[in-house]
Formats: sequence, structure tokens, C-alpha cells
Amino acid sequence: MTRNHPQISRRTALQTVAGAALVGVAGCLNDNGGSGTPRDGTTSPDGHGPLTRIAVEGTTLVVELSADADVDQVNLIQPNGELFGERDVATGAQQVSFDIGTTYTPGEYRVLALKGEETVVKTTTEFRPEIQIQDVGLYRNNPDKPWDEVYGESETDRIKNGEAFVTVENTGSGPEAITELIFSGDAPNPIEDPRGSGMHETDRVVVSPGETVDLFSNSFPFGSESEAGMGCSPDGNSGQFTVIVETRVSGNQVTNAYNVQYSGSDDMTDCTVTITGTDDG
Repeated sequence: MTRNHPQISRRTALQTVAGAALVGVAGCLNDNGGSGTPRDGTTSPDGHGPLTRIAVEGTTLVVELSADADVDQVNLIQPNGELFGERDVATGAQQVSFDIGTTYTPGEYRVLALKGEETVVKTTTEFRPEIQIQDVGLYRNNPDKPWDEVYGESETDRIKNGEAFVTVENTGSGPEAITELIFSGDAPNPIEDPRGSGMHETDRVVVSPGETVDLFSNSFPFGSESEAGMGCSPDGNSGQFTVIVETRVSGNQVTNAYNVQYSGSDDMTDCTVTITGTDDG
């Protein structure tokens, strides 16, 4: 199915709206290698031991060492036991980092601090993203969103009225990449297989642990009624549509269903659209 609106070219449709880009994911440490799973970014609650903090910052794992740590190398081991990477610790350095990216295998990783061939301390940390859909909305109901910044100030309200935002949150412990945004069911222009990612001006959106992000559509889901879509009527048409978000790291689809009513007009351009969660009654 082709889109019934002109190609818009501006910039990546990503607006960070809330959330912490820094989430601690490592286990408790002691000098003989104990482990646990606190979420405060501190791996040594008593302040002792060579590793003082292990945390994910964006798509990077940061390992911080104490000032007196007698360590010359830090290794990161994958869930399958293979080496993910190793970092030399320069004299006086108190931090090393590993670029996790968004192509890693979710699971439990081991962090080893070494002196020569000897393991001084080891701990485990889990990288497992968890994407949840928090909200969906339209320009006509949410004018405070950065619509002009995303779609361009010269675009008409008709274009902005036809697009939508979807708010997602990563409540897990590893970064995730959103690769596709789909609207199905009783939307005016449902597209099961959008051209590209279905997101404006990007083929992926990275969501760090603890981060909340708005995805902006590029498939005109609430624009003019298509042959398969539900339109507006003065007395109101009611239905249900589903938002589908596809992820790269987890490799699954996250879905949320919403009740919707289109009323007050025969035309979508000045239709009143009321969207509620399916649990709202």
C-alpha cells in the first residue's frame, strides 16, 4: 500500500522526553568474587574492592575502578563463555568501557578484573532490554509535542494530523533498537508493512536502559481513510487499533491495543479522535 502524503525530509524523528540514560546493572563485589544484582550503579556497596561501579551509559558499559586498584586488565565475557572484549588498564586510570551497541546477545555477562594471569575479582551483570509501549497520540490532542521540529514548520496541520507519536520505555538492563513502527486494525490508514521503518526519517531508534522516547510515525496512519481503514462520521465510529513495535536485540514484537472513536465530521481533517487504553473501560 502506498502512502497518500508527500515525502517529508527533515531529520531523525526521535525526541527524548524523560528517563535516565544511566542505569547501573552490575552485581555486588567483594575481594573473593561475590555477586548480586543491585540497580543503583554501585558494584561495591561498602566502597571496597577494585571495582566500584559498573553501569550502562547509552550503549556503553562503563567499569570504574578504585584509586588503589592493582589491576592491569578488565575482560567482558559473553553468556556463551566467549570473550566479548578486553581492556588494558593504564597506570592511574580508574575507568574502562566497552561498546555494547545494539547487536549483542541478551543474557548474563561476566566482568573479570585481572592482574597478570590472575583474576583479582569477578562479577556478573545482565544485559536484557525490555521495551514497553506507554502512550500513543495525535497532534490534534497533543500540540505540545515537537511536531514542527520533527516534521517541519512549513508542513500543514493535515500532515501532522495524519501522523502519530508512540512513547516507549526501556525498563530493562540493556540498550535496545526499535526498527519498525506499525499501526494495524481500525486506523484510517492501517499499514501492516510500511515503507521503511514506519518511523520518520530513521531506520532505527536506540533506547537506553531507563530511557523513555517518543517515536514519530511516517506512514500517515491517521490521515485520509484508505480502502481498509475506518473513517470518521458525525455520530461516531468506534473500533480498536494496535500499535506494534519491532525490536532488534530482543528480536520480538511489542504490541498494545487501544480503543478509538472518530466523531463530529465526515472528514478526517477535522475529525475528533478519542483514543483510550483497552483497560480504561
